[in-house]
Amino acid sequence: MFRHQGKKRTLQHNLRIATVLSFVAGLVNVTGYLAFTQLTTNVTGHFALFITDVYRFDFWKGTIYFLYFFAFLLGSFSSGFLIEKFRENKRLNVFAIPISIEALILFAIGLISFSTAVHYPNVIVCTLLFAMGLQNAFVTKISNAVVRTTHLTGLFTDLGIDISQLFFVKHREQRHLLIKNIKLRLNIILSFFAGGVIAGILYSSIGLKLYTLMIGALVLVISLFYDDVHLKVIKAKRSHRHKRKSSTLHKL
Repeated sequence: MFRHQGKKRTLQHNLRIATVLSFVAGLVNVTGYLAFTQLTTNVTGHFALFITDVYRFDFWKGTIYFLYFFAFLLGSFSSGFLIEKFRENKRLNVFAIPISIEALILFAIGLISFSTAVHYPNVIVCTLLFAMGLQNAFVTKISNAVVRTTHLTGLFTDLGIDISQLFFVKHREQRHLLIKNIKLRLNIILSFFAGGVIAGILYSSIGLKLYTLMIGALVLVISLFYDDVHLKVIKAKRSHRHKRKSSTLHKL
């Protein structure tokens, strides 16, 4: 899930990573909005507000949105830089580095809110946007832009295009590929929605407030642990089959 890139990835790899990361993005989005009335997974809405402030000549007020853009951009840059920097290290799963940092950020924000009051909400918003920039760049890079998890505008656009293509494709292979893409996009949308709903319940009904972000961190850590254990099991099975095959050939 967190190791294969590009053509090595299967639909199952993309479905797994899309489910986990879209769920976390939905959770962060709703938690951030309920806490600070700001979008914390993308910068599209912030750009509109920034332009509005510029139009009103309220430049100083608009600078905060510029910081939001920069935080998301810095997160994306950091993710891409770290992946390229450590790509040659065969012992290190470079694609797990951005997600590990994201999990640490979410856990830290929840932990800080547990011990002290939030006096600088814009700093928290920038930090969450940085984490979402990390995630968006990571999943874009690992899937060759097949999976996007932090915002839904492009997803609904691609979903609409794919559904329309179903009325025109004639070859079975093309139809099968379209259905796979539709399944993936629906999975991302539903996971994002589920994360948002659960965040709303945990934040408001149960009263976890910003501690809700720690749930997202836990989901990321569990997924990384599962990915590592799953890989070790696969390697062990392959090694066992290889030894058994070698033993059989030796007897012959």
